[in-house]
Amino acid sequence: MFKTFSMELAGRTLSVETGKLAQLANGAAMIRYGDTVIMSTATASASPREGIDFFPLSVDYEERLYAVGKIPGGFIKREGKPSEKAILTSRVIDRPIRPLFPKDLRNDVAVVNTVMSVEQDNSPEIAAMIGASIAISISDIPFNGPIGGVVLGLIDNEVFINPTEEQRAKSKMYVTLAGTKEKITMIEAGADIVPDDIMLDAIKKGHEEIKKICDFINDIVKEIGKPKFAYESAEVPADLFAAVKAFGYETMREAVLATDKQDRDEKVNKLTEETQAALAEQFPEMQAKINDAIYKLEKKVVREYILKESKRVDGRRLDEIRPLSAEVGVLPRTHGSGLFQRGQTQVLTTVTLGAMGDVQMLDGIDTEETKRYMHHYNFPGYSVGEAKTSRGPGRREIGHGALAERSLVPVIPSEQEFPYAFRLVSEVLMSNGSTSQGSVCGSTLALMDAGVPIKAPVAGISAGLVIDEENPDNFITFMDIQGIEDFFGDMDFKVAGTVEGITAIQMDIKVDGLTYEIIRQAFELTRNGRIQIINDVMLKAIPAPRKELSDYAPKIITTNIDPEKIRDVIGPGGKMINKIIAETGVKIDIEEDGRVYILTPDAAAAQKALKIIHGIAKDIEPGEIYMGKVVRITTFGAFVEILPGKDGLVHISKLDKKRVDKVEDVVNIGDEILVKVTEIDKQGRINLSRKDAMTDESSEEANKQNN
Repeated sequence: MFKTFSMELAGRTLSVETGKLAQLANGAAMIRYGDTVIMSTATASASPREGIDFFPLSVDYEERLYAVGKIPGGFIKREGKPSEKAILTSRVIDRPIRPLFPKDLRNDVAVVNTVMSVEQDNSPEIAAMIGASIAISISDIPFNGPIGGVVLGLIDNEVFINPTEEQRAKSKMYVTLAGTKEKITMIEAGADIVPDDIMLDAIKKGHEEIKKICDFINDIVKEIGKPKFAYESAEVPADLFAAVKAFGYETMREAVLATDKQDRDEKVNKLTEETQAALAEQFPEMQAKINDAIYKLEKKVVREYILKESKRVDGRRLDEIRPLSAEVGVLPRTHGSGLFQRGQTQVLTTVTLGAMGDVQMLDGIDTEETKRYMHHYNFPGYSVGEAKTSRGPGRREIGHGALAERSLVPVIPSEQEFPYAFRLVSEVLMSNGSTSQGSVCGSTLALMDAGVPIKAPVAGISAGLVIDEENPDNFITFMDIQGIEDFFGDMDFKVAGTVEGITAIQMDIKVDGLTYEIIRQAFELTRNGRIQIINDVMLKAIPAPRKELSDYAPKIITTNIDPEKIRDVIGPGGKMINKIIAETGVKIDIEEDGRVYILTPDAAAAQKALKIIHGIAKDIEPGEIYMGKVVRITTFGAFVEILPGKDGLVHISKLDKKRVDKVEDVVNIGDEILVKVTEIDKQGRINLSRKDAMTDESSEEANKQNN
């Protein structure tokens, strides 16, 4: 049955339509937020796939370029693989809903959000997040939601909910916040060095709006929600777990205390083999479940160490960072490089500087058309000791690269200050906890090594959490999580920033949400951590950005010309600009407003190209003297090029002070002669005179103009 529901969200109407479209999905809703329209669906398989040992949830955010009246670029003219923005949005929707499904559910669940219409003032990402929550909540799929989501902006220290496009342009932060009625489930933030306390206050204000969204969704569920289906639980049987615990508990406690990751993994693998052999006769048909029980036992042991003994498996204090080191200038031919290591997490980041013409062109549904700062992240198998081939970046790699990018953008100098495009690549060489934040630190080092005048150094660190399952009010937060704490803990709270404030946040949790107190403690831990990393390690490796760029980095000369002269510099079909590039070997980018960037490591070549461009863009005035080159001869005179692409006629009568019978008696093609501009007619034709330029005074003036 077709139903419509609506609420006011940030002063605009959010409406939900159900019962008409996509009726074969378990749950479906069309969300309208202004003129932004999203089709959200949730579908589940009837039963789990054979041998599945995890919850197979997929969340997709599918951009359709018809939503903004665009035809896709390229030869095929249809949408292909998801854009980076679509992948990041899928992850932002996935993170807050995943922990709210039953932990023992193994049925496939697919959540699809299709963007059908976009009004830039009304975020399609937020509409999709709310739509996903509604589609799952009204379906028969087991779910402990709903969630709501908002975007937070900050203008003049005032928090705005779901800022408009104009407000976003002025905002000092863009925070995507999700939560249930009781707790915060997801924070994804980019910020322009915003203090921790202001960020926390903004989160609290955003949560008040989220509570209203959750009430709205609960009202919809009460009216049209389906009963949740029964499913086969994948929980480890109690008797099996009791047997595994009795056999291997003490051995597991010893195994997880190994400080080396590979040593720990070997001990746990050995215990697994011994447990399977010991319990094979007692549980003959549960070999796969024994592996699950071992995993559960390892998780229990790690959490007990932290929660009950305030002890970490590697012996650190709760607020202690693993050993740190930093180096710069690691690679001789890159424009900048930085190596950062924290325990067994090691990241090497490189910087490549390019012309503004190297910016990334974007073909998406928002108004951003180019990206000047690009950050890529690679996570090879060897970084975790695995023998696997590289198959290109997955969603995780794209997400981690975007997080590092978002962390550094606020400190990158403006185009006017430093007219370069940037590509940073973080190579993860070892991984044992929070490589994305290692990438942030390595990137700061690399940028400073490249001589980029960043506003301030940025570092990143993560905070972990363990909550007592029997008493949720009892919890412990700790700093610098390693892999085993990430796997078995309840939170990976990543915060990057300068000494003064936050530039990026990403929060992953495995519980039903975080309280304000947990978030406050995470902010305090990560703030202390990043200050320690910056002051004690990074600034000791390189105290300030280098004064000079690398010898291998291109140098950029910037100039401005009259926009009306751009066509003259480019020439018909690019003939003139290609000629300049061929003669000088430089790279040239010209902006519509008349800014010209000349890029080359060769300073002399840059000056030569600059002189040519200035000559072309210069307005020629009668009376000016030039040293020109004869390019063509006719019976009535000689054509002389006085500037690149600009030539004029020296009539035979103006070639010399004496009578000239034949042009070739005075000049030949290729000769350089001094000429004076006598006239520019109504058609723009230039008339020149060699006779009028034949004085010593004129020669001196020409030399000045041509040098």
